[in-house]
Amino acid sequence: MLSLLAEVDHQQQPGMHPYKMQRLMKDRGKGEVVNVGQRASLYRTIDRLHRKALIEVRESSREHNRPERTLYALTDEGRAVWRDWMLDALAAPTREYPEFLAAMAFVPLLEPGEVAEQLEKRQANLATELARLDTQIAASGEWGRLFTLEMECMRATTAAELDWVESVIADLRSGRITWTKEWLAAMAAAHDRQGAPR
Repeated sequence: MLSLLAEVDHQQQPGMHPYKMQRLMKDRGKGEVVNVGQRASLYRTIDRLHRKALIEVRESSREHNRPERTLYALTDEGRAVWRDWMLDALAAPTREYPEFLAAMAFVPLLEPGEVAEQLEKRQANLATELARLDTQIAASGEWGRLFTLEMECMRATTAAELDWVESVIADLRSGRITWTKEWLAAMAAAHDRQGAPR
């Protein structure tokens, strides 16, 4: 929201109403990187930003039997917060805690064949996602690379994950990565004998 209002600010427009914010994000394909599906969530975000004095009501009007139309704009504080966030988000990698990595940490609790089977499903899903991103990037080509950078990044990370998943599947299917309950128990016992914390 702050970024859209920063854009409005940059274009020296008076503000933007929530419906237009949501529509613009959907029209521009930003639903790929920002959850814009629920209008109620959008209004909660706007309310929170307003309470924190990061945005302000610029204008409110009502036309005929239509709902009230409120234009929001950045405050000076909102502009500063947005700028700091942008610079930090571009410069500093953040540690995220994706569910997939948490699941990978515990694959020894499953059977190797079962893990390979599920990763093959993920491989197919990633390949589908890669094709979808390629289609979107190609369709957005007329706007130039500047407007597809986030999709390019998503494509690159999806392609890298797909390559990695394929390598793990190959190692599981060939037996280069394998385990049994007995082997895991022996590893745990050896670890305990060394006195290392688990």
